[in-house]
Amino acid sequence: MLEAVHEVSIYIHRFHNLDLFQQGWYQLKITIRWEDGDSGSFGTPARVVQYEAPDLGSEDIYGVWRIDDVDHSFSTQPFRIRYARQDILLAMMVSFNLSLNKFENPSTSAVILKFELLYAPVLENRYSVQACLDTCPSAIHEFRLSPKALLGLHAYCPVHFDAFHAVVVDTSVHVSMLKSGVRISSVKALSNKCILSSFSDPRASDDDFVGENDESKQVMLVKALSSARDILVEELQKLSKGINQPIDMKDIASDKLAGFSPRSDEGISDISPSKKPNGEVDSQHDGSLHLLSEDNLHKSFDLIGGQVFYLWSTFLNFHRANKTKILEFLCNQWAVDRKAEWSIWMVHTKVEMPHPYISGVVDDSSNHGLRGRGFNLRKLTADPAQTAAMRAELHRRSIAQMRINNRFIQDLHIFGDPSSIPIVIVERVVNAPVRTTSGNSYFSQLDQKDIQNVIADVDSKPSNKLSGETRQNGRVLKIVVFVHGFQGHHLDLRLVRNQWLLIDPKAECLMSEANEEKTSGDFREMGQRLAKEVVSFVKKKMDKASRSGVLRTIKLSFVGHSIGNIILRTALTDSIMEPYLRYLHTYLSVSGPHLGYLYSSNSLFNGGLWVLKKLKGTQCIHQLTFTDDPDLHNTFLYNLCKQKTLENFRNIILLSSPQDGYVPYHSARIETCHASSSDTSKKGKVFLEMLNECLDQIRAPSSEHRVFMRCDINFDISLQGRNLNTIIGRAAHIEFLESDIFAKFIMWSFPDLFR
Repeated sequence: MLEAVHEVSIYIHRFHNLDLFQQGWYQLKITIRWEDGDSGSFGTPARVVQYEAPDLGSEDIYGVWRIDDVDHSFSTQPFRIRYARQDILLAMMVSFNLSLNKFENPSTSAVILKFELLYAPVLENRYSVQACLDTCPSAIHEFRLSPKALLGLHAYCPVHFDAFHAVVVDTSVHVSMLKSGVRISSVKALSNKCILSSFSDPRASDDDFVGENDESKQVMLVKALSSARDILVEELQKLSKGINQPIDMKDIASDKLAGFSPRSDEGISDISPSKKPNGEVDSQHDGSLHLLSEDNLHKSFDLIGGQVFYLWSTFLNFHRANKTKILEFLCNQWAVDRKAEWSIWMVHTKVEMPHPYISGVVDDSSNHGLRGRGFNLRKLTADPAQTAAMRAELHRRSIAQMRINNRFIQDLHIFGDPSSIPIVIVERVVNAPVRTTSGNSYFSQLDQKDIQNVIADVDSKPSNKLSGETRQNGRVLKIVVFVHGFQGHHLDLRLVRNQWLLIDPKAECLMSEANEEKTSGDFREMGQRLAKEVVSFVKKKMDKASRSGVLRTIKLSFVGHSIGNIILRTALTDSIMEPYLRYLHTYLSVSGPHLGYLYSSNSLFNGGLWVLKKLKGTQCIHQLTFTDDPDLHNTFLYNLCKQKTLENFRNIILLSSPQDGYVPYHSARIETCHASSSDTSKKGKVFLEMLNECLDQIRAPSSEHRVFMRCDINFDISLQGRNLNTIIGRAAHIEFLESDIFAKFIMWSFPDLFR
């Protein structure tokens, strides 16, 4: 009887604490099972290799790893987490064997890989730690290995758990199909007896390899094993080239690795199947296999099985010698593949930036002051928010009908229920020429500046000067400032911050606290407080960076949620921020009311704003609704739009949601709306002037590239039912803070904008 197993080897490199809420003892537990199997269909831990011994003198490691024969699980040794951004090096490979005996076809079922995070508080008696860890998992992260992936896979697999357990476990998964019951005599080139013993079954006898079996199943096993061999050869070559390290495969002839073709006098024809581009085996070779006698089929199986086993052993030895380089290579490949894999939920479009307005006067003869192809407001017949929501819903329905079966490791946080994942519509705006109503435009002045020659003005201390002599070889200090919204908390944007740190671990993050519990006052005061906080943080980081080396330049980025965007834009107008404006890099606006609430259509929310103004006298609400001054031209927000708050950013990304009733859709996207297009009053003119000023700032100068994107996020809030939050549009506004999947999609699809 022909028997085969899948071996799934999981390399666990390190446990990195991004933002766990609790100190204490943690442990990782891993199990593998067939997706379509019963309770007894678990994979069996077959081998554990500790690549590097943990520091036995360290108080952060306690106990040893273990295998539980009851639930067929593997658990790492417990380790203690004391602070954020802490690394625990684990450096171990655990391998599971999955038997194929129960399946008629070797590729009918997927495999579920389950990671559990166990937690125990710090106890006086360390011997009680393990008992506390065994109670129940704090968080679970599952992955799906599709049937295609089970024939051969080498992939990076980061484990993130959930929003309340923000960690990343650097792991890689390596899969191959192997012949079970391998005998030592059949693998002449094998030198690692420890690896061999893990595959050998001491109870196996010659009788186990003979007997009747369903012919089609035997043929499928031979085909699958041959395909696994070809994939393994291809992957070994790819890894060798990727890390620039040769792999010694001289003990197996190249013709045998390329395809099996035994001697014709044995009566065995060429049974090496050709593969389709997606990795599947071409079924046209079934005929030649069915013509083989049972004895020759077994010989073919034995020979290919020996080749696969040798190649797999070669890979394991190669991995152990080059574990870090292989992990880095697979991680880089994973990052490249994100845009392709997550394109299921992302729709990419390009639109042309509306041409600059000739005049700020709104009248019928000038078509409301607009000109340019595709921007005739009279042609707009549908509400843009409703159109965007309908487009996303249609896309969501199409996803529900998809059958996703690729060779990626499928993250069940995303692939578990694909139709419930946010839909992201990315609108890349192609810039139009800058308005030149005068010969003295701001951009022309900016182009004449020699930025590098004035870098030293940022700080007067000699140690902090970024001189022209050293700017080519010094360090780039990357700082990201996160600003919360109305009555918010400084950790509101922590999920976005965590994704940013995964993309750029060296980024210095400031979670602004200057306006915590102080967001009801004047935006000018909030902006001043934020500006002082940012300048103090930047100087402190510059001092630290200059002490450890040469500081070349700075990249200063901002992320704001809701009115946090108005606060940060106000801070940029403060005089103490002026020396830093030339270093502005990326601006990520998360549902920010950039144009205020002049044309807010949410009557329930408008009623709430009225209450805040009348009963509580909330000054910032007056400013957002343009009631802070009788003359609209004297209002705070009108004058803020005339300030150059967006002009120095290299990248501008505006996140909006048509489901968000707290911020007008057009205001978050900095675009026109239907109500303003038909408003010939002073309010309409003021709105158009504000829009004109903001778009002028976003238009890039001819000598410099600027990225400008609008991203529509459409959440699945159907599970929340019909309640007050969904009715008034609060659910989507808060979902920006409670979900990080949309941030993953955007940030990993455009990583250069966040480095």
